[in-house]
Amino acid sequence: MLDTILGYGQIIIADLILSGDNALVIGMAAAGLAPELRKKAIFYGMFIAAVLRIVFAVIATTLLDVKGLLFLGSILLFWVCWTLFKEIRSASHAQTEHSIGDPSNPEMVSTGAPQKTMLAALISITVADITMSLDNVLAVAGIANGDTQMLIFGLGLAIVLMAFAATLIMKILSKYPWVSWLGLVVLVYVAGEMMYRGFFDISTGIGPMLGLVEGMDMSKHH
Repeated sequence: MLDTILGYGQIIIADLILSGDNALVIGMAAAGLAPELRKKAIFYGMFIAAVLRIVFAVIATTLLDVKGLLFLGSILLFWVCWTLFKEIRSASHAQTEHSIGDPSNPEMVSTGAPQKTMLAALISITVADITMSLDNVLAVAGIANGDTQMLIFGLGLAIVLMAFAATLIMKILSKYPWVSWLGLVVLVYVAGEMMYRGFFDISTGIGPMLGLVEGMDMSKHH
C-alpha cells in the first residue's frame, strides 16, 4: 500500500516537472497567433500531445533501449527553440516600429506577429511534443514499473496539467510579450539538458555507444 502511494506521488511530481516544458511550447506557439486562433491551437496541441503519449506508452519498454534517441530529440528541440527565437525577434521589431492596437488590451498584443499561421504553430508544437512527451512517458513508465493503472493515471494527469498550464502561459505571454524571452531561455536549458544526457548517459547515450566517453548513469526513469 505504501509503495503504491509513493509511486503515485512520484508520478505526480514527475508530471508537474516534465509537463511544464510541453505547456510552455504550446502556450508560446499559441500566443504568436491571432486571438481567434489561440484556443484552437491549444486544443490541437493538447490532442497531439495526448496521442503521442499513448503511442509512446505502448512502446515505452522498447524506447528505453534505443540508444541515441534522446540526443536526436534534443536536436529537434533546439530547432524549435531557433524557430521561436526568430518569431519573438520579428515580433519585437514589429512592435518597435508599429503600434499594435491598444497595449492595455491583451487581445490586441501578442508575442509574435498575429500573421503567424496555424500550420507553423502546429509544426513547432508537434516537433516539441515528440521530444518532450517521450521524456515524460519514459519517466512515468519507469516509475509505474509495469502497473498499467498507474501508467494511465500518469499520462492522464500530464495532459490535464498541460491544458491548464498552456492556457495560463498563453494569456501571460499575450499580455506581457517580453516574458516570451524567459520562456525561450527555459526551453534552451531543457534542450541542452536533454542533449547532455543523450550524449553521456551510459545506457542510451551516443557517447558511450560510439566509444567516445565512458558514460554515466543519468537515467531519469530509475
